[in-house]
Amino acid sequence: MSRNIIVTGAAGGLGRAVVDKFKREGYHVIALLRPNHGEPVEEADDNYEVDVTDEAAVLDFVREFQMQYNDLDALAMLVGGFAMGDLESTAEKDIQSMFHLNFFQRLPHGSRILPIMKKQQKGTFLFVGARPALELDKAKGTIAYALSKNLVVSLAEILAEEVKETPIRSHVFIPSIIDTQANRESMPDADFSRWVSPKDIAEAMHYTVNNPALRNMTFKLYGGV
Repeated sequence: MSRNIIVTGAAGGLGRAVVDKFKREGYHVIALLRPNHGEPVEEADDNYEVDVTDEAAVLDFVREFQMQYNDLDALAMLVGGFAMGDLESTAEKDIQSMFHLNFFQRLPHGSRILPIMKKQQKGTFLFVGARPALELDKAKGTIAYALSKNLVVSLAEILAEEVKETPIRSHVFIPSIIDTQANRESMPDADFSRWVSPKDIAEAMHYTVNNPALRNMTFKLYGGV
C-alpha cells in the first residue's frame, strides 16, 4: 500500500524540497498548486490545481482524493506569504492579505482532512509557523505577518488538543528566514548562510511523520540566526 502525502504550496521553495524528500523516501506525493499559476511539479506523482482558500474547491478535492487513493499519511500545508510593516504602517488590507495567504489556506484543509484521518485512525498534520509569531521582539516590523502566523500556531495547537486521544498528530514547524530564491532576491544583502535550508525543514518533517513517539510538538528551526 502506498504511503500518501498531500503537499499544498508544492511549487514554492519549501514545497519543492518537501516534495523531493518524501518522493525519495517512497511516498506517493500529491501536489496542490494555485490554479493557472505555473507548471506542475515534475517530482510529484500527481498534481492538482486547487484554490486552497476556497472551501468549496477544497471539498471537491477531498472528494476526489477519497475516490482515487486508499488513505492519507500526512498533510503538509505550505502555502504562505510574507510582508514587512510596523504597527503604524499596517492597514486592515495588509492584515487581510496575510490572513488570506497564511491562515485561511490551512483552516479549510485541516477541517476537511480531519474526518479522513479520524476514520483511518492515523495521519500527521504539518503546519508552518514563523519565528515572529513566537518572539514578539521580532514581530514589531512584521505585524500582519506575525499575527497571521500566530493564528497558524494556535490552529495547530487546537487541532493537537482535538486529536490528543488518537494516533493522529499535529506538528508545527517554526523556521527563521527560509533560504529560498524568492527570499534571496528580496534581501540580496543578507547573510544567506544564517538562514534555514528548505531541505533541513523537509528532513525534519519527514522525521516527525515517521516517528509516532513524537506527538503534537513545536519544532524551532532557526538555522544560524
